[in-house]
Amino acid sequence: MNKQDEFYNKLKLQLEETTVFPTKYMYKFIVSTDDTKVLEIENIFNHIGAVISTKYSKTKKYISISILVTMINADAIIVKYKEVAKVEGVISL
Repeated sequence: MNKQDEFYNKLKLQLEETTVFPTKYMYKFIVSTDDTKVLEIENIFNHIGAVISTKYSKTKKYISISILVTMINADAIIVKYKEVAKVEGVISL
C-alpha cells in the first residue's frame, strides 16, 4: 500500500469516527496563480451546491481555494480529493 492509499484510509476512518453524515465539509487547496487550474477545481465541484471562495497570496503567486459543500459520506469526500489530486501542482490542506 502506498502512502497516498494509507492517507485516504486513515482519513476515511477519522471521518467515520467523528462525523455524522450528511455533513458540510470544507476543502482547502492551494494552486499557482493559473485561472485554468482554478477552473478545473471549480468544475470538479460544479452542480453539487458548493460554495467556493478564492484568495490570492500576498505575492499573488498562489491562490487559496476554499470549498464548502454538503457531502453524504466519507467515501464521497475522498472521491473529490482524488479528483482534485489530478490537477497539476495542487496542494491539498
